[in-house]
Amino acid sequence: MNQPMLYLILLPLLAAAGGWLFSSVSRQAGVRISIAGTIATFFVALWALWMALSGAPPTTVAIGSAWGTLTFDPLSSLMAVVISGISLIVHVYSRRYMAGERGYTRFFVLLDLMTAALLLMVSAGDLITLLVAWHLIGVLLYFLLGQEMSNHTSHRYAGWTFLTYRFGDLPLVLAAVLLYQAFDTWSLPAIFAALGEAPDARTVFDLPLAETVGALIALSAFARSAQFLLHTWLPYTMSGPTPVSALMHAGIVNAGGFLINRFAPLFVHTDGVLHWIFIVGLVTAIVGSVLMLAQNDIKKALGYSTMGQMGFMVMECGVGAFSLAVYHLIAHGLFKGTLFLGAGGVIHQARKNDGVPKDDLYTFVVERRPAKQRRPWLLMAAVTLIVPVVILIVAHWLVANDFFQKQGAIVLLFFGWVTGAQLIFAAYRMRTENTRRLLGLILFSFTIVVVGYTLIAHAFDVFLYPDEVFRAQIYASAGIDIFWFDVLVILVTLVVVFGWLITYYAQNNGGRRGLQASAVWRRFYTLVACEFFVAAIYRRLSDALLGAATRLNAMLRWS
Repeated sequence: MNQPMLYLILLPLLAAAGGWLFSSVSRQAGVRISIAGTIATFFVALWALWMALSGAPPTTVAIGSAWGTLTFDPLSSLMAVVISGISLIVHVYSRRYMAGERGYTRFFVLLDLMTAALLLMVSAGDLITLLVAWHLIGVLLYFLLGQEMSNHTSHRYAGWTFLTYRFGDLPLVLAAVLLYQAFDTWSLPAIFAALGEAPDARTVFDLPLAETVGALIALSAFARSAQFLLHTWLPYTMSGPTPVSALMHAGIVNAGGFLINRFAPLFVHTDGVLHWIFIVGLVTAIVGSVLMLAQNDIKKALGYSTMGQMGFMVMECGVGAFSLAVYHLIAHGLFKGTLFLGAGGVIHQARKNDGVPKDDLYTFVVERRPAKQRRPWLLMAAVTLIVPVVILIVAHWLVANDFFQKQGAIVLLFFGWVTGAQLIFAAYRMRTENTRRLLGLILFSFTIVVVGYTLIAHAFDVFLYPDEVFRAQIYASAGIDIFWFDVLVILVTLVVVFGWLITYYAQNNGGRRGLQASAVWRRFYTLVACEFFVAAIYRRLSDALLGAATRLNAMLRWS
């Protein structure tokens, strides 16, 4: 089994070398070699996943004595299929999409090298190999985003992405040094075993080792997955080639979820780290979703949508649902990668024909036809509040009876309830002529999505973490004091319900708003349209730093 696993890393490297050599003969020959290598990689990854699903134990391939080890376990096998699958789609798409571009062959070589680096990252069995792959991904992404040499904007934001990635690499390097200092080994399985025997180990300045390293790993994951205040690189990289934007969902922008999962045996020994991971993810999800609504550029809107989804992914890790985060990054990666590749075609078709079906939604959005009658708002409010939570409880009860004893599960149920309630509320506000039919379709769709999502997430939980005790430890490490947990859930529920009641009241009074409220709304919209001025603040700081460096050079006569 070991030799075929090595091919998973070697095949993309061989494809890159072969494509580069044969490009001097024919550009298309080089591209065909690149695509053939990716197809072979994808089938090897499928075979590895099949072996993992069949119950084969994790295997380790050691290239060096202290580092250079590759571990193939359920997590790496699953991620290998995602990476090679999305890479294959991007390769095939790019063959025609990039045909007229300069550096056509170089682009495919970089795609192959990026695929190899991503596969090396997910299968790394020691800290040095992980750091090498982590660093290579940032460097290769810089060259891929700056593929179009004449595009100054692409180069500028490729450089900004490179700097953000380097900033995010430092905590991971520091975490690796602290772990090596504590256990005198680079091997991840050996480190996790030693940490399990000494979970209260201390590090420099007598700090708790698990808490310190967990916080550093989380910081590195935040930078890679565009969490709030480290997110500005993501929406602006959308000016790069569209295939690169799609490839970024194969383990580049969503690598934060993978990294936290890889270090799950460490996070079970932490106490408060997962709490602020949850808070950062929650803020990122809200900010990203709000900013997405104010964009008029389809790729930039997709970029902010990705930021919001990365916030949800990190938030799931914060409540202890590690395997759910993996499922989220895979589902979102496939979905958003498809959207990026299809964005150009959608715009082209929309210019000819909007293609919007003439249903109730079209009538409301486009024709604005008023409804003949509306349902009593009190009845609709009750349906909005009760039905989603009933569907969620039944779906999760089918999976596990003790599901509701886990705080993280209740938090996820809460967000599912909010999502379902908003969906029904939006249907009520549409003022359609056939509200009953529209609500029936929405409830049916919501039930299918919730049940499917719950069952698949449970399957991921069992596959990635078959040890039931370990799964309980992960949820326990994310738990908070029961009193404050209840206070938080009740408080947020009351705020949401109060907001809905105000909205219903305004709807039933003709939607009248005071002048003061309108002014506040306009200021808020301006704030959102300016992206909360975060990018502008960074730009000012960057200009000030460059100005200071220039003055220092002049003063010291270095230039």
